[in-house]
Amino acid sequence: MCHPFMEEVANRLAERGIATFRYQFPYMEQGRRHPDRHMILLKTVQSAVTKVATLSGSLPLWAGGKSMGGRMTSLTASQRSLDKIRGLIFFGFPFHPAGKPYVARAEHLKKVRLPMLFLQGTRDELAKSEILQPICDELPDTATLNLIEGADHSFHVLKRSGRTNNEVLHELANRVRSWIDMQTKDGRCIG
Repeated sequence: MCHPFMEEVANRLAERGIATFRYQFPYMEQGRRHPDRHMILLKTVQSAVTKVATLSGSLPLWAGGKSMGGRMTSLTASQRSLDKIRGLIFFGFPFHPAGKPYVARAEHLKKVRLPMLFLQGTRDELAKSEILQPICDELPDTATLNLIEGADHSFHVLKRSGRTNNEVLHELANRVRSWIDMQTKDGRCIG
């Protein structure tokens, strides 16, 4: 949760009136390199959602995460209702392992009954274009794919792109703000 990308995105979202609630999985908290078992990861997501739901009052809530954190959030949402959550936002969803685009990790997304926003770099090694669009085409109409031109899985861009990583962070935050605004009307969530 203290990774520079997570901190920067949280700051950019705050500038646009979007508060964030960040948390860590137990293995990160304990300084271990390998992720916990799925059951523990899913329980962690559920606990975080439950906690933020108790703290938020009547504010509309959105859940999600970066890479594996987003995937665990979507897995949780595919298996149970997430209290008060209006939609899911993913920064670099890992659609497949690096170098293995034939191993899809997205089948469960068809079971998610919430609007979803996927922010993906066009150079993301965990979301190759040849499988990304077909997977997204199979998802409900409430799924939105936003491609960030030239960005990799960490949303870094090459110098020759003519853009900076800072500009990409602004673009990500603007796209999240626009998507949330499209999902809400008069401060209340639609759908």
